[in-house]
Amino acid sequence: MTPAAPLIREARFEEFDPQTLYSLLQLRSEIFVVEQDCVYLDLDGRDTEPQTRHFWIDDGGRVLSALRLLRDEHYERIGRVVTAAAARGQGLSSRLLAHTLEASSGPWILSGQLHLAPWYERFGFGARGDDYLEDGIPHICMVRPAINR
Repeated sequence: MTPAAPLIREARFEEFDPQTLYSLLQLRSEIFVVEQDCVYLDLDGRDTEPQTRHFWIDDGGRVLSALRLLRDEHYERIGRVVTAAAARGQGLSSRLLAHTLEASSGPWILSGQLHLAPWYERFGFGARGDDYLEDGIPHICMVRPAINR
């Protein structure tokens, strides 16, 4: 028998238990700051905004994959898409992104690493403008229109 896929969880900042929040922030730091060698302020104040929604998958104690959904003036902004190195290749980020798109109304915007643009295109995102450097890594703005349900 195949084990069930880990559940996708969602919370606003004030709904987090301290251990899960610590694990999520630790994962973002491990990948974005250490692995990608980018010194930047991950804790930018947007995690705590009342409309920000966090989505993640954990193994019962450690966050394996996560993203956050911000509300900007005209878009829902997807960001901080991250998966632990040991959990890559299992489709966790794909599950999270598909779930987030289904659980929100759009339109959506994101700043994706350029090499991931084809992956985002699989979810209906299209490039807007030219690529640019962000923290020394090539990125591109991508948008997806709202879906009438």
